[in-house]
Order: sequence, then C-alpha cells, then structure tokens
Amino acid sequence: MIDLRRLEALVALHRTGTVSAAAARLHYGQPTVSHHLRRLEAETGSVLLQRVGRGLRLTPDGERLARRGEEILALLARAESELTASTSLQAGQIRLAAFPSAAATLVPAAVTLLHERHPGIGLDLIEAEPPEAAAMLRAGTADLALTFVYPGQTEPDGVTVTTVHEDPLYLVAPRGVDLGTGPVDLARFADTRWVTGCERCRSELLALCADAGFAPEIAFASDDYVAVQSLVASGLGVTLLPGLALRAHRNPDVVRRAVPGAARRIQVTTYGAPPHPAAVDAVAAVLTDVARA
Repeated sequence: MIDLRRLEALVALHRTGTVSAAAARLHYGQPTVSHHLRRLEAETGSVLLQRVGRGLRLTPDGERLARRGEEILALLARAESELTASTSLQAGQIRLAAFPSAAATLVPAAVTLLHERHPGIGLDLIEAEPPEAAAMLRAGTADLALTFVYPGQTEPDGVTVTTVHEDPLYLVAPRGVDLGTGPVDLARFADTRWVTGCERCRSELLALCADAGFAPEIAFASDDYVAVQSLVASGLGVTLLPGLALRAHRNPDVVRRAVPGAARRIQVTTYGAPPHPAAVDAVAAVLTDVARA
C-alpha cells in the first residue's frame, strides 16, 4: 500500500517543480522529501522520477500517479471535513469557484439567500473558468463550482453536475444594425468580422457558423465580456454572448437578438458522488434556486 506521506511528496513535487519548493510547501527538509520519493519508487516498482541536470522531472508514470494522488489527497481532505462539519448548519466556510458572468449575476443573489437561510455559513468566491474550476474541485481547493458547458462538450472525469439554467446565446451587433424582428440568421453576417472569447466559447461560435454555411472571420478575441461589447460597439465586428454576460454588463451602444436553439447549460458542479457535507449541499440548493428563479 502506498504511504500517503510519500504520495504527498510526489504531488508537491508535481505542483511546485523542485524538491526544495516541495519541501517548503510541506514544511519538510529536502532530505525528507527525497527519501519519500525514493521509497515511493521502491514501493510501486515504477520509475517515477528522471534526473535532469541538477533537478528532477516526473516520468509519464510519475505524472499519472501524481494526478491520481491529487484526487486521493483531496478526497481524504473532504472526508476529514465531513467528519468535522457541523451537521446542524450552524457554521461552515464553503469555497465556490464560478466563471465571471455567474460571479457577477448569480453569486450575489445566492449570497443574500444563503445568509437568510443559513446565516452561519460563509462563502469564499474564487473566479475560475470551468476547466480551472474542475481542477480546483479535483485538488480539493474548491468545494463546489458554477460551470457551463456547450452542446457536444464532455465533462471532466469524477465530477457530478446538476443543470440549473439554460443560458441562451445572443448575436450582438453595433447599435444601428437592424437585426429585424424574426429569428436571427447568422448567414447574413458571413462577410462580417467577428469578436470571440475563450476556446470553449469559440468552438460553439464555429459550430453555429458552420451550420449556417460559413467560417467566421475572427478579428479579435477576449475573455472579457465588457471588452468584447466595447469592440462591437466601436464597429469592429459582431459577436455571440450568453444571456448572463449581457445581464452582468450591457453596453448601451450594442443591440442583441437571441439565436434560435443556441444555449449553454449552467451547472452546479461537485467532485465525487454524494453524500457531500451538509454545508456544501445547502450552498448548492441556494445556487440552484437562484439560477432557476
């Protein structure tokens, strides 16, 4: 059986990159970390480390074990927190990871409702896009997350998701562009420049434009929905934005029209299967109620 202290040393090396930094992170001496790493190789019968110059680098086997080790240590931390958590919901501090437009719209209302229902529970907000949020859940640095997914995208291994909202997508154009009153036709903008966001969002834009029979000319890219709207308002292109982003900020110099059938799913995401700590379930219930309201 793998000794958890040795697994912890491998994970710390994976996260920090050097034995000295891993030792500082764990509050060990460097010889202790080196000893744990050597013993871990002996216990597993695998080559986990490769010497490069004066340092060490993880082999592919070492990388795989380190990633699993992060999950194991996170589950252990969660088990300990569950044992010590107050089942009466009188106290607790929950770490919530949320993407920016959810942090600006859903989270403030959720904090207010949480205070009304469970005044002893506090909420620490970490702004993170879905891939980073999933990594935080896996590493145990977040307790739950608000994430989103577009059609056809897959979920990371080990997460449990509850869909709480269908967030429609809107074509956003400079003020003065007549979008009409009926369903918007993206093909009409085949010869227009486009502004896009993150890779996850861009993939949905490319898919929708492909369905409309063209490949968009992408002129600018930004993950900041305020900046995206400013670029559009300046006449530098058109874009697709979800409803929550337009709720969080609406530039007065743009117009919008919903794209029929286009939406992303908003999810409350946790790591591992239930049961979860009572305080986590309480926050999840509040987020669900706010998102569905």
